[in-house]
Amino acid sequence: MGCASPRPWKRTSRTAFADLPPEPDDPLLGFAPYLHRMPRRNSITPDRQREFIAVLAATGIVTQAARRIGASLEALYRLRHQPGAEGFAAAWEAAIDRGIARLEDCALERALTGEERPVVRGGEVVATWRRYDTALLLFLLRQRRAQRWTTTAPHFAVLRPGHPVYERLRAEWALGDAEDQQAVYDSIDAMIDQMRLNSIANAALLAEDDPEEEEDA
Repeated sequence: MGCASPRPWKRTSRTAFADLPPEPDDPLLGFAPYLHRMPRRNSITPDRQREFIAVLAATGIVTQAARRIGASLEALYRLRHQPGAEGFAAAWEAAIDRGIARLEDCALERALTGEERPVVRGGEVVATWRRYDTALLLFLLRQRRAQRWTTTAPHFAVLRPGHPVYERLRAEWALGDAEDQQAVYDSIDAMIDQMRLNSIANAALLAEDDPEEEEDA
C-alpha cells in the first residue's frame, strides 16, 4: 500500500506504509470466530472478523481495521466481550502485538538511519538534512539491552530523609566530616607543639651565644 502524502519526506518513512496482510494460512487467522445464533444483515460474520484481524495486524490501528470491514468500534468491542468470542479477542491482542512489533522496528530503523527533514524556502523544499534522535536511540538500547544500558543504582530523586540509603549515606558523610575535623585539630596541635619545641631550641642557642652569661660564668 503506497503513501499518498504530498510531502516527499513523509513518503520515505516506513511508518507511512502498512505491512502486507497475513496470508490465509497464517496461524493468526486460525482462531475460532464468534458465531451469531441469529445473524443479521450487518452482523460481524466470521469472514469479517478474520478480515478485521488481518487489517489490524497489517496496520496496528483498530480504527482502520474497523473502517475496512464497515463496522463501528462500539460493535467490535461489544462483540469482543461476548461469551464465545474468546478466540476473536485473543487474535485481536495478537494482531496488536504485531503492530507494536512493527512500530518498534520502525523506531529502531529511525534511530539507526536518522530521519530526513526538509529545508523550505519560499514555500518550496530546496534541500533536506538528516536528523538523528539520540534520545530515541538510548531508549531503545535500554529497552533491548537493559543489562548493559540500564543503571542498577538507586534513583537519587527518591533519596529523602528516612530512606535507608539516604540515612546510610548521611551517617557515612557525618563520620567522614568528624574524621576530617579531628585530622585538622591534630594537625594544629602538632604545629603548636613544633613551634613550642622550636622556641625552646632557639632560646637555648641564644643563651649559649650570650656574652654576658659567659662573663658571669
